[in-house]
Amino acid sequence: MVTSTPPTLLNRATADTYRHLISQVSGRIAERFATVDRPATGIAPSELRPQIEAVDLDRPLPGLDDALDEIDALYLRDAVWFHHPRYLAHLNCPVALPAVAAETILASVNTSVDTWDQSAGGTLIEQHLIGWTARRIGYGPDADGVFTSGGTQSNLQALLLARDEAVEYVVKNSQHPPRGAEVLPRLRLFASAHSHFSVVKAARLLGLGEDAVITVPADADRRMNPRALDAALETCRGEGLVPAAVVATAGTTDFGSIDPLEAVAEVCESHRVWLHVDAAYGCGLLVSPTRRDRLDGVERADSVTVDYHKAFFQPVSSSAVVVRDRGSLRHVAHHADYLNPAEALHPNQVDKSLQTTRRLDALKLWMTLRSIGPDAIGAMFDRVCALAGEIWAHLEADPRFTTAAGPSELSTVLFRVEGVADEVQPLAREAVAASGEGMVAATRVDGRWALKLTLLNPDTGPAEVVPVLEALAARAAAIGEAA
Repeated sequence: MVTSTPPTLLNRATADTYRHLISQVSGRIAERFATVDRPATGIAPSELRPQIEAVDLDRPLPGLDDALDEIDALYLRDAVWFHHPRYLAHLNCPVALPAVAAETILASVNTSVDTWDQSAGGTLIEQHLIGWTARRIGYGPDADGVFTSGGTQSNLQALLLARDEAVEYVVKNSQHPPRGAEVLPRLRLFASAHSHFSVVKAARLLGLGEDAVITVPADADRRMNPRALDAALETCRGEGLVPAAVVATAGTTDFGSIDPLEAVAEVCESHRVWLHVDAAYGCGLLVSPTRRDRLDGVERADSVTVDYHKAFFQPVSSSAVVVRDRGSLRHVAHHADYLNPAEALHPNQVDKSLQTTRRLDALKLWMTLRSIGPDAIGAMFDRVCALAGEIWAHLEADPRFTTAAGPSELSTVLFRVEGVADEVQPLAREAVAASGEGMVAATRVDGRWALKLTLLNPDTGPAEVVPVLEALAARAAAIGEAA
């Protein structure tokens, strides 16, 4: 029996309901943005969990208004607000308004950008943006790529391509060709100690294991040492192993350091090894009007990770993996007769992706570029990099603090509160967050705790950062005295 469409679905009959709902939701969010006075409430899991677990999901509320009231109480009230100028913790950014408008469009239309007959213009929009990004990297017309859910997925896909390229090369060039599976235990990946943990995760997922990741020594500035890389590759081959890929980082999470891409590329080319550049953080330099040269050499990589939802001020999720030679994407292609047969007449993106169903996240970047342009994005990224330098100098001049690393090439600052025990550093951070005075991160540097500022809000300045530093110093002193 055919039943009528439920009135809760978005369609022609509910267009006016949709208009009212979006207006209602945007009004509530706008009110929050206008009145929020701290980056978070500091609520503890022990307080919030009972409230959420008490919700009976089998018993719906009377209507949408009630559901919005509940979301306000369970989520928005205690949300972490990345736009707040005292949010200084992780690689989260305030988002560009045109991208938020695009979120409404893409969520409402619900395009799946895998095949032409589900996406049409969306397919071409994503392809055009990949081409634009490739040109910014410095790639030629043979480049290609695909949007992903984030840097972890982008790195995984890049290393999958590198793995299969290495296996294919060994099989084709061996006097007695082994099976591909027999080559896998011999493959090795190379990355510095400061590379993202997703490299190790990728090694596990790709069947190589964590031990397949060889740590390359770094210099005093936490940048990969090219001579050490060269020696490590020589040793690898001497042991009968196969270097599959080198991962250079253009913006380490803790230090904002950028590996010497030109020198690393020279080594990789001399050893005929795939070079992947993880520029999830440093990709903002691609549009920087003053700092683009810090990515010199990135065009020599075989693949690059770009996280627009970090340095391009886009809502999560918005990332891409871009390859210099589109032919390498064959390693993720699979043709299904119902979806993307080999003889398909129209372009599609599913041939290039680890995912099948996938949102049109590219629309957010498209709207941003068409509304404010790449120069504005680059200028905002420049501002946060410049702020990091100012704050580092401020900490160097204040005897209550000591910097835990040199000036960042991007927008992180590592430091410690002086005169307190090591374990007090993260406790001071927790106390400041719980009070709502600000949010910073903590990590270990050379075995000791350090506090970390990650500056990704171009509206934040010293006037917002210094009070958070004052609060950290006061809280650390109080905790130290009470111990």
